[in-house]
Amino acid sequence: MRKALYILGELDDRDVIFLAASGAVRSLCPGETLIEAGREVRDLFFVTEGEFEVTTRSGQHLAMLGLGDVTGEMSFVEKRPPEANVRAAGAGRVLAVPRDAMLAEFARDPAKAARFYRALAIFLSDRLRSASGDGSGELDEGILDTFTQAGERLIRLVRMLEGKQAKRPAT
Repeated sequence: MRKALYILGELDDRDVIFLAASGAVRSLCPGETLIEAGREVRDLFFVTEGEFEVTTRSGQHLAMLGLGDVTGEMSFVEKRPPEANVRAAGAGRVLAVPRDAMLAEFARDPAKAARFYRALAIFLSDRLRSASGDGSGELDEGILDTFTQAGERLIRLVRMLEGKQAKRPAT
């Protein structure tokens, strides 16, 4: 969940409302693939329920994602297909925010784009530090200041999505 807090800590409440309004809640069954290695990813995903396993093409376990984690961010930045698979370990839900909607919004609101890309840079920096063996687990003091507010935003985002999902007509 720490990863989402990096992102939500840098965004403001209007940005979170935009994500909830622009995205769609997607439910996944156990074992269902969210992201497939080598296939284009058109959405940025925020895990709102359940666990997701990240594996290499050969099936080697890389990580588990849970509530608040973000995936699809590398393809969002680079637009290249992913090198890993992401599958639901059990029943799960994600908020899928279309890349095109985000880019259109960023063109209209450069300040929103700046906040988002700063958040993504912090998120990816933490991932690189962790992967390179900086196991200190210590957070930058500036980041710590935003975590409480980010946690509250995550709770509000999930509540907004629950309301959005409840209002959807049955198909």
